[in-house]
Amino acid sequence: MSRVVSRITLQDVAREAGVSLATADRVLNGRTGVRNVTAERVKDAVARLGYRPNLAAARLARGETYRFCFVLPAGSNVFMRMLGEQVTNTASWLAANNAYIDTLRVDVFAPETLASALEGLIGHYDGVAVVALDHPRVRSAIDDLVASGVAVVTLVSDVPASHRLRYVGIDNIAAGRTAGTLLGRFAAGRSGSVGLIVGTPALRDHAERQFGFTQVLAGEYPALKVLPARESFDEEERTQAIVAGMLRDVPDLVGLYNVGAGNRGVAAAISAANRASDLVFIGHDLTDDTRRFLLRGVMDAVINQDPGHQSRSAARVLLAHCAGEPLLNEQERIRIDIFVRDNLP
Repeated sequence: MSRVVSRITLQDVAREAGVSLATADRVLNGRTGVRNVTAERVKDAVARLGYRPNLAAARLARGETYRFCFVLPAGSNVFMRMLGEQVTNTASWLAANNAYIDTLRVDVFAPETLASALEGLIGHYDGVAVVALDHPRVRSAIDDLVASGVAVVTLVSDVPASHRLRYVGIDNIAAGRTAGTLLGRFAAGRSGSVGLIVGTPALRDHAERQFGFTQVLAGEYPALKVLPARESFDEEERTQAIVAGMLRDVPDLVGLYNVGAGNRGVAAAISAANRASDLVFIGHDLTDDTRRFLLRGVMDAVINQDPGHQSRSAARVLLAHCAGEPLLNEQERIRIDIFVRDNLP
């Protein structure tokens, strides 16, 4: 029969040290007014008992409540819809920690719109997580939030020149380089042109992926010529039209790399041209759509970032900062995953 081990409480520490509960609390919270010899007794009791403070309970006892806002892109981007669902799941966990999340949908491709939305959050929230456009107006709005006392983390796409607290997302240059290596190897020594589709280079994650991708192909696969990037604004119909034009006008097209969303449009154009068997297609984010494209052989590989991990990490970073609590940095590193049809979860 297993023995139930009860949690060590602050009351246990106080009893072990022979002090009042109030004195033990003062020592553990670093407040003055306790003699050194008494403080040492309390610290020794903590070490002997292996006491770990319940930070959430302490926040509740102090009546501390935090409110965060997650600013996510408006539109039909499948990954961003998944991210929004994960933010909702994260909100349930945060509520138990006396912290609450609101979600705001904004056109992140429009810098004035995004900046105005961020400016409107001043005075209403303790922390903000934003999928951000790297633009001077947006940087200024983030800096204004920070100057007003609001903690800001950038989510998925960074604005590194701003005063944001932290970026929560993958290394996008490494993701682009990974895409370049995959496409080069799948091309198996062939020569020809490679199509490149970006949502917008104004999103730093898209610009960094593009940079990493072209860096690898130029340096390691000189037989593959990357065509000028085409801007899709992550719209399915626009993406489909772009790819259909490439398939029609570029006879030596060997592969396609879609930096952002719009994978349904890419797959539709490839299937309509009956090019799934010979065209290498690399894209991002494991969704119901990209899973299906991998299984059908329309897509060759997906570079994935976990939206649940990103949502939880952004919440943990904001909560730890606002509450003055420690953060395990290794836990907040967002991994790059690679999926082909043989290792789908």
